[in-house]
Amino acid sequence: TAVAREEQKVFKWTDDEGQVHYGDSIPAEYADRPKERLNDQGVAVEEIAGKKTAEQLAEEARLEKVRVAQELQQRADQALLNTYLSVEEIVMHRDRRVELYQAQSKVTELYLKNLGRRLDSIRTEASRYQPYSEDPNAPMIPDDLARDLRDTKDTIARHENNLRKYERNERQIIERFDKDISRFKILKGIDEPQAAVAENSASVTP
Repeated sequence: TAVAREEQKVFKWTDDEGQVHYGDSIPAEYADRPKERLNDQGVAVEEIAGKKTAEQLAEEARLEKVRVAQELQQRADQALLNTYLSVEEIVMHRDRRVELYQAQSKVTELYLKNLGRRLDSIRTEASRYQPYSEDPNAPMIPDDLARDLRDTKDTIARHENNLRKYERNERQIIERFDKDISRFKILKGIDEPQAAVAENSASVTP
C-alpha cells in the first residue's frame, strides 16, 4: 500500500530590507514576524501573525475597553427604554425614592433631638460625680450611670452616621436619576424645554 506523502510546509516571510523569502523553516531572527504558509501550488493557505509589539497590545486593550463600554451602554439604554415611557415616569420614580430617604432623615433627626435631651440630663446627673464634678470630694460616678452616659453617646454617634448615610444616598439617587433623565431625553430626542416642564411639575419639595 502506498504511503501518502506528508505535505511539505513552505513558508513565506519578509526580511528587514523588504526582501521576500521562501523556505521550509524560518530563521530565528524572523520568527516573530508575520508569515504565510503555502501549499504545494504556492498558494497561501494560512496567515500566521507575528509577535505583537507593546504598542499593538496596548491599542488592542484600549479598543476592547471601548467595545465593552459601548456594549454596556447599549444594554443600559435598552433597559432604560424598556422601563420608562416618559420623562414624567422617571421623575415620579426618582421622587418616590427621594421621599423615602427624606422620611428616614426626618425620623432620625427627631430621634437625635430626643437623645440630645437625654444626654443633657445624664450629663447633669454625672456632674455630681467624679471625674465630671469640680468638687474634689465628690464620689466616683456609679457604674450604671457611666454606662448609660457611654451608651447614649454611642447611640447618638450611630444615628448621626445613619443621617449622613441617608443624606448621601439621597444625593446619589438624585444624581443617578438625573443622568437617566438626560440619557432618556437623548435617546428619545426630547427637547430640553419640554422635558424641563415635566421635571418641574413632578419634583419633590424637601
